[in-house]
Amino acid sequence: MHTDSAKTHFILQLGYFKAKRQFFAYPYDGVQEDLRHILGRHFLGRAPATINELSKPTRLEQQQAILNLFNYTRCGAAAKQDLERKARRIAMRSTQPIYILREVLQYLATRRIVAPGYTVLQDLVSRVVTRERQRITHLLRQAVTPEVEQQLQALLESDQGLYQLTILKHEPKDFSHKELRQEGERRRFFQPLYEFAWTFLSAAGLSNDSVRYYASLVEFSTVYKLQRMAAPTTRLYLLYFAYNRLREINDNLIEAFIHLVNGYERDAKLSAKESVYQAKTAASANLKAAGQVLNLFVDPSIPTHTPFGSVQEKAFTLLPREQFPSVTHYMSDAEFDEAGFEWAYYVRMSHAFKVNLRHLFSELDFAGRVEDTPLLKAVNFLQAALRQGKTPRQIKASEFPLAVIPKGLRRYLFTAAPSDGADRRLDVDRYEFLVYRRLCNALEADNVFVGDSTQFRRFEDDLISDERWKDKDAVLREIGAPILLRPIEETLAAWREELEKKFTLVNQRIESGANRHIKVRGAGEKQHWTLVYPSEEEPINSPFFGELPAIGIADLLWFVHGETNFLSAFTHVLDRYVKHDPAGHEVLACLIAFGTNMGLSKMAAVSDLNYSTLRATARNYVRLETLRAGNDFISNALARLPMFHHYDSRRQSTPAATDSALKPRSTPSMPGFPASISASRKASAPTRC
Repeated sequence: MHTDSAKTHFILQLGYFKAKRQFFAYPYDGVQEDLRHILGRHFLGRAPATINELSKPTRLEQQQAILNLFNYTRCGAAAKQDLERKARRIAMRSTQPIYILREVLQYLATRRIVAPGYTVLQDLVSRVVTRERQRITHLLRQAVTPEVEQQLQALLESDQGLYQLTILKHEPKDFSHKELRQEGERRRFFQPLYEFAWTFLSAAGLSNDSVRYYASLVEFSTVYKLQRMAAPTTRLYLLYFAYNRLREINDNLIEAFIHLVNGYERDAKLSAKESVYQAKTAASANLKAAGQVLNLFVDPSIPTHTPFGSVQEKAFTLLPREQFPSVTHYMSDAEFDEAGFEWAYYVRMSHAFKVNLRHLFSELDFAGRVEDTPLLKAVNFLQAALRQGKTPRQIKASEFPLAVIPKGLRRYLFTAAPSDGADRRLDVDRYEFLVYRRLCNALEADNVFVGDSTQFRRFEDDLISDERWKDKDAVLREIGAPILLRPIEETLAAWREELEKKFTLVNQRIESGANRHIKVRGAGEKQHWTLVYPSEEEPINSPFFGELPAIGIADLLWFVHGETNFLSAFTHVLDRYVKHDPAGHEVLACLIAFGTNMGLSKMAAVSDLNYSTLRATARNYVRLETLRAGNDFISNALARLPMFHHYDSRRQSTPAATDSALKPRSTPSMPGFPASISASRKASAPTRC
């Protein structure tokens, strides 16, 4: 390269390629800042105006030289064909376009191929998604039965103006008995469709991710839109909506079961503590009467030959018979049995947990890693009885599996001997709740799972099946990651060599003094090093900010909404048939839950909002488009502040810029919707070749 212009443009193209692994046809006016930086560092005295634009042959020649430097190639016809074959295999793992795009880009980066233009990738993804959908619909057309087809068609039929599909989309508002009963009815409706879909899924080779993607297309589409689609496509979407919806219903029922059991257990512990407190209070209040009872033993007015029954009658007039146990416990400094009070509470509230837990317990199928555990035996025993219409009280006590009862709890689950002199008998109500409580603990500890679930299934359900893993070499070749194809010994050796080079480089920088943060003293064996600490720590923030009062994130966001109205950007995913606008505090709760990585479940636990409300709000209102629109609201409001131009280096460098580029403008889809201030930067951004 003989001219400074060619050298400068080569540096520009090299830098952009290192950053993005792509080439750009950049406008001369759009790279002035980069030009000034390069000229100031490598070509002192040259002004940007003296740098000429490159001709197309020279630009392409430089690009080829950069490709040679980085050992990259362009995406030619043969590479595009290979890329499409790879994309078809990826589409069988997941039909989500964004997933296919990411995998395709990763595939190109691994093989050091420059990614083609966006339009080429867009058309590629569209073709493979359409082809995969056609493959599945063709298989479904051959496998579907008349009964299943009739059930799918019934989803699109209306009853008194309300479509069946719309009813089945509804999530439970809370964990009340009525809502959970309705959820169980929806589960029974979807059960036949789920069983067919599960069989078809295995035969068609669909992944769980593809199923969720097809199901989401129904969740965010109206019945009118589904009716206008091709019948095979609609049938496919509805089938896997039913499959995914039943799994969601099972998750809801399990979460309700855990929530209710924990609530009953919490109430029982509080009641037990209260009972112990009341017993201690009553015992201390009866101490005076207890002293009078003790005086009966030394009362000279009572003859020594007086029958003990007469003394008892007189003692009971001073202290009632039922108060004696608590007083003797208190006087002997014995601890009151709090666990006994707790299990007595379970008997008192047995009707409540039978009504609310039995139907949830009967609906679900539980399994564990070890099928013959005492807990699973007890679960199967109770489920078999309840599903046959029997209650535990109608079963002989000798038939109950007792291995599930820990030794420390046996004295609470067996009542005192009856009047006929028989052995201690099992309290069936306490036994039933013990099974519920231990099952709840096992679900939370992942020792017990539900197969037809998303959140409570086995870890192995997310892995490749054992049958397919037998040909693991073919699976690894299909994934296409070079690191998986090489022997692990070679990979570790390469990493060790690379790490040793870095150690050598670090030591050389320390010895030469290039690393100014390490100070070396002494020589030979007496040589040692220390870290160089700054003499005076710089404050993290200006002292000005320390004077400001601290407020919560929610209060801050609510204030920002009051100044910018950014929550109005969070619109429903459906443009029509929306009954009401979102509640601002619900959207804020979702934003904070996602932004702080707290999650919706924990947010529901620490706030007055229930999980189903938060999940529905996040699903309907929080997505990439609304997040960008909300950011634009805030950015435009910042741009209108008088202080903004002191921080905007772009405006400082271009005095001719006017405020017109920062003013909001309306769009036809949403009146008053301000344009993003980033729109003014798009004109100067590099464009693709």
